[in-house]
Amino acid sequence: MTSPQSSHSRPTASPAEEALPRHVAIIMDGNNRWARAQGLSGVRGHHAGVEALRAVIRRAAERRIETLTLFAFSSENWKRPVTEVNALMELFLMALKREVKKLHRHGIRLSVIGERSAFSTAIQRHIEQAEALTADNPGLHLVVAANYGGRWDIASAARRLAERVAAGELEPSAIDEQALDREVSLSGDAPVDLCIRTSGEKRISNFLLWQMAYAELHFTPVLWPDFGAEAFDAALADFAGRQRRFGMTDEQVEARGA
Repeated sequence: MTSPQSSHSRPTASPAEEALPRHVAIIMDGNNRWARAQGLSGVRGHHAGVEALRAVIRRAAERRIETLTLFAFSSENWKRPVTEVNALMELFLMALKREVKKLHRHGIRLSVIGERSAFSTAIQRHIEQAEALTADNPGLHLVVAANYGGRWDIASAARRLAERVAAGELEPSAIDEQALDREVSLSGDAPVDLCIRTSGEKRISNFLLWQMAYAELHFTPVLWPDFGAEAFDAALADFAGRQRRFGMTDEQVEARGA
């Protein structure tokens, strides 16, 4: 039986690098609670969250993380008050306009995953332009999950496979974990090694359900606007102290690392 990560090889690394996750996913939670504690509007909390985001992206690039996936807006977030949703869409568009060139200068590749059709034409256009501009960058792969849900992702992948079967391009017997893995979002990236959630909530909220099958989970009470480079380093240190068994015994893992 092959390891769950065997399809994603990486160059030989030093022991310190081996202790780092290749793919970190973050559920950025707590903007509204932070704003209420400061006596500010929820919108101000989201703006403060952008500052935290900049610090974490910089640190992830410095630590040579391969992929950083951020849960920016879930498919369930449309249920929030209209004024908040509109403010989030304006913030998303502003970030696409102002931040992408900075990412490009630092060699960061940007991708957006999720159902884009619900976004305005302007947002969709800027997403396409940002992805095209940064497509060949060799550094950190920054992924923004927007109007995204893990169930939607898996269902969409299953539908594409079903369409291939209906067209006579694929035998049903050929559908296995590897076939589905090739159809879900981020199929070209390593599986998620570490998922961080801020604000004290302890759930994954329909985020990257397929990709996080073997992820280590790090929950912190820190509200997202207060989560910076030091908190990110603390999460990486927590990850480095975990023993990842992938179904093996402790003894097998220790023997493999000997």
